[in-house]
Amino acid sequence: MKQITALTLAAVLASTAAPVFAQSQGDMTLGLGAHYIDPTDSYSAPSTVRVGENIRPSLTFEYFVMDNVGIEVLAAWPFKHDLQAQGAGDIGSTKHLPPTVSIQYHFTNSSVMTPFVGVGLNYTHFWDEKLDNGTPVSLDDSWGIALHGGVDIAVSQQGSLRADVRYIDIDTDATIGGVSAGSVKLDPWVFGVAYVHKF
Repeated sequence: MKQITALTLAAVLASTAAPVFAQSQGDMTLGLGAHYIDPTDSYSAPSTVRVGENIRPSLTFEYFVMDNVGIEVLAAWPFKHDLQAQGAGDIGSTKHLPPTVSIQYHFTNSSVMTPFVGVGLNYTHFWDEKLDNGTPVSLDDSWGIALHGGVDIAVSQQGSLRADVRYIDIDTDATIGGVSAGSVKLDPWVFGVAYVHKF
């Protein structure tokens, strides 16, 4: 009997010592952090252009349509990337915004760490494209699938620290000097850290 009582007391103490970041239908979360975009290193023939990496502040908002299932919107400060030509290095730059909407599942557990996975749709808008030599360049906007996974580490009943990674299918057609330069594949891995607050 004493052993059962001791085990019960230990379980209660453990549950109170480690906050659980649970999500219920109707909950909303707001995340503030930063994301690092690392596009593919490859040049896809016939294109000889690729896009460099960048990091920017980011914002996420998620609404839980049912317990553990949420719809998330990712936004960020505009990313600025170097344009790189095969064999020539940096030749210019571009800016882009990659808003992404995902449906996510947050696994149920009693741990301080709560993993989640998601899948969604990305829209990437490019603007302010320019080459260092003044040649006009343009990149078409892109639609693609986004995969998402990460973990929330609870620091209170309302807040958590988040680490996540995304893979986003971003392809754009490039035109340089009025001539098609082929399809440029960004297909980046996106790594993020954030503080997430639940309302």
